[in-house]
Amino acid sequence: MRLINNRNIYRAALILSFLVICMFTLLGLAKIMDYLNTGADRSTMLHLETESEDVYLPKVNWTNLANPARDMEKNTLGKLQRDYLFSWYVKNTALKTNNSEGIDDYYTANTRLNLYRTIKYNKEHQITIENTTIKHFPDLQFYSEDGQLVVFTDKNVIEYQKIYQNKQLLTTVQDTATYKVMMLLEDGFWRVRHVLKMKAEPFTKDTTAVHPVFTVKNEHILKNNSPYTIKGINYYPKNSAWDTFGELFNKDTIAADFDIIKKANLNTVRLFIQYGDFGKAMIVPEKMAKLKTILDLAEAKNLAVIVTLFDFYSDYTLDSWTLTHRHAEQIVSTFKDHKAILAWDLKNEPNLDFENRDKGNVLSWLDHMATVIKENDPNHLITIGWSNSVEATNLADKVDFISYHFYNDMKHLEYETNLLVKTTKKPVVIEEFGVPSYGGIWNFWESSIEKQAAYHQKMQAYFKKNNYSFMSWTLYDFPHVPDQVAGRWPWQKNRQKKFGFIDDKGINKPAFKYISN
Repeated sequence: MRLINNRNIYRAALILSFLVICMFTLLGLAKIMDYLNTGADRSTMLHLETESEDVYLPKVNWTNLANPARDMEKNTLGKLQRDYLFSWYVKNTALKTNNSEGIDDYYTANTRLNLYRTIKYNKEHQITIENTTIKHFPDLQFYSEDGQLVVFTDKNVIEYQKIYQNKQLLTTVQDTATYKVMMLLEDGFWRVRHVLKMKAEPFTKDTTAVHPVFTVKNEHILKNNSPYTIKGINYYPKNSAWDTFGELFNKDTIAADFDIIKKANLNTVRLFIQYGDFGKAMIVPEKMAKLKTILDLAEAKNLAVIVTLFDFYSDYTLDSWTLTHRHAEQIVSTFKDHKAILAWDLKNEPNLDFENRDKGNVLSWLDHMATVIKENDPNHLITIGWSNSVEATNLADKVDFISYHFYNDMKHLEYETNLLVKTTKKPVVIEEFGVPSYGGIWNFWESSIEKQAAYHQKMQAYFKKNNYSFMSWTLYDFPHVPDQVAGRWPWQKNRQKKFGFIDDKGINKPAFKYISN
């Protein structure tokens, strides 16, 4: 009897195993058939799983959408624009890598042949091309009644290109051209069927009257046409060093600090916006609301504000240009009419990136960023916060006033500042200066609160004598300093914590007496 039972158990186990194997086999076959019957996702193939704003986001302004054959639907326009921009993106990537991946998905058979020939030639001759487009102004010419064909003229496309051979930069070119474009709808995607490059069309200049609060005349900054000498300070809240717009943001704390600044006979504050913190190309609304709160508080206290953009940003490659353009555009256009803003500072100490990021890349990015900001906000001045006076002559023709940071021996202050004024013929602002009060084992007790006060007393005498514009570093000592600011070692951090005029307990240090003149 036991033998019969064991046989039945074995049979049942074999039958059950067979059924399980059959079930999994059928499921596997279904998956394979499903895959074979489904077209590949182009964005996945190209590693474009994210939307276009994560990789390439030039400014696009449709100047005309009228069409006699058929109205352009909003949803169709969105898909058309997306696929058209991706066609540029894959072409730019192909020219940079000499790899044709993705071209089949965004160009029809005839059009892609020219690209293949270009890629083959460049590869054979060790040529690579970095390319990006900055602006597009499409004008719809025709949209077929069946919704399968579109013709438009992309006017005055601004392109920026770097050409390399054997990894050596040959030339840098900025070009403006107009393109006649035909696109076909195939497999649910718009593909470029035909592109004809033509001469750029004449620009229509915006003649809108601008009446800014702050202007520049010769070597002077003016406020409502009267001379304005900046007497300012670089500002972070005490417990939010390098994180002004973070979780500890408090309107009352900032209002109280602005009262301290105003009563100290200062008239300007400098704020810092971090690219990543504010959402990169997709600005975080909550951050913008906090920035507005600070600007409104400053206006209420009659304090001017220099807003420094792109703090801690260091990617100047062409691939990221359009993303940074959209970031700056959103911020400056939102606040272009705010009366508290004195200037936009394009970048804090960009020359520190010259060695590792290539000086040419950094300067090209700054040059174009100045244009983007001026186009989106003609009401406010622009400057660049160079780390020393030697580099501060870079792009002098692009800024309204020169800003540099002074941490040298004070006996050089007048020479460096006066030379900049003479060389650039523009107002000069000493945008950062200061010394720490830290005196401990890590700096061999070289400083003290008394030495810090003596330093500021002498510096203010120079400022008063020459009517220099200045902004000291900084209002508070900081309990905490991020590693990315000063490093992780005690001799780095402890020094950085003690530049303030007010200690971390809220008590004025002796230097506070000389915060202004």
